Amino acid sequence: MNIEGKNPVKEALDSDKKISKLYVSKAARDLQPIIDVARKKNIRIDFVDKNFLDKISESKRCQGVIAIAQDFEYSTVEDILNFAKSKGEKLFMLILDGIEDPHNLGSILRVGECMGAHGVVIPSRRSANINATVLRTSAGAANHIKVAMVGNINDTLRQLKDEFVNIYAADMQGTPAKECRLDEDIAVVIGNEGSGVKALTSKLCNGVISIPQYGKVNSLNASVACGIICYEVTRQRN
Repeated sequence: MNIEGKNPVKEALDSDKKISKLYVSKAARDLQPIIDVARKKNIRIDFVDKNFLDKISESKRCQGVIAIAQDFEYSTVEDILNFAKSKGEKLFMLILDGIEDPHNLGSILRVGECMGAHGVVIPSRRSANINATVLRTSAGAANHIKVAMVGNINDTLRQLKDEFVNIYAADMQGTPAKECRLDEDIAVVIGNEGSGVKALTSKLCNGVISIPQYGKVNSLNASVACGIICYEVTRQRN
């Protein structure tokens, strides 16, 4: 698995992710801190031409450095629940109902990590998974937030309700987020970029939350909407 770009590679080196090799452009001038960390960790470094990096880069924007790492290690829903308990905090989980754009997924992981979410759940089908583009867009946040991949989102919702977690679907027709109690154990479902949260999934939720809008455009990008809701959760809790 490729990890591409200065920040994602730096974050990967600073985490526990296992990296087998680093490809660094011979022409790079500002990668010495990354090289120093890799050498301390006894990671093999190959200095290569820019053309070689361009050929193996998935994003085509590797900024002169690519790390070769083991495939992304997904967590479980139980891992996320236990992580919140270990911190003595009320659960804050994001559940993504079919986010297909890897840039949106990466942005959501970045927002979730910055705003203190304990983990993110994604489905195994009809969804973006963790790849080089997601890692780059997340600016390395994917290395620091737990991501669980599940076979069925609705089964996960039922499991969480058994754990007395309040689940909210994000939708334009819901109650404004600031009027909802978001300082308890909660999970927020963010829907597909085009179709939103599926009808059955929404029915399984305890409520629906929305973001009041005042402009002529009547919808927000999924990652932007997620960011606003995450901020409201953090605001209420702090």
